[in-house]
Amino acid sequence: MRMSGVDHIHAGTVVGKLEGDPLMVRGFYNTLLLTELKVNLAEGIFFDMSWASLRKCVPVASGGIHCGQMHQLLYYLGDDVVLQFGGGTIGHPDGIQSGATANRVALEAMVLARNEGRDYVAEGPEILRTAATTCAPLKTALDLWKDITGIP
Repeated sequence: MRMSGVDHIHAGTVVGKLEGDPLMVRGFYNTLLLTELKVNLAEGIFFDMSWASLRKCVPVASGGIHCGQMHQLLYYLGDDVVLQFGGGTIGHPDGIQSGATANRVALEAMVLARNEGRDYVAEGPEILRTAATTCAPLKTALDLWKDITGIP
C-alpha cells in the first residue's frame, strides 16, 4: 500500500478488539514508517527493505480502543500513529465532547509521565486515575470501561 501512495492505513492495534501480536504489529508499523529495514523474522520482516525516498505511510489504530488503554497504546504503537477512538469517544455517557476530552487528557498525562522518565506502562492505571481527579470526563470514561482495561 505504501508503494501505491496511500498516506494512512489501519496497521494493527495490539489492544482493543482488533488485537494483534505486538511484534508483528511493530513490523507493520516499521514497514510504513522507516526508510531502511533489516530482516527481523519476529516482526514479520522476511527480507531487507530500502524505501529510498518513498513517502511514509501513517499507521492507524482503531477498534475497541479507549482512554483507559492509553499507556498500552503509547508503549506498543509509539508517537507516529493515528489513534482513532470511535466508540471510545462517541460512547462516552456525557457526549462526544466529553469523550474527546477524556482521550486527550489521558494522552497528555501519559506523554508527560513518559517524558518525566516514569515507568508509564507499569504505572499507567495510577497515572490515569490521578489525571481523572481533575478531569470529570476522564473519570467517567475510566469508570465506564474499567472492566475492559483492568483498572481497579
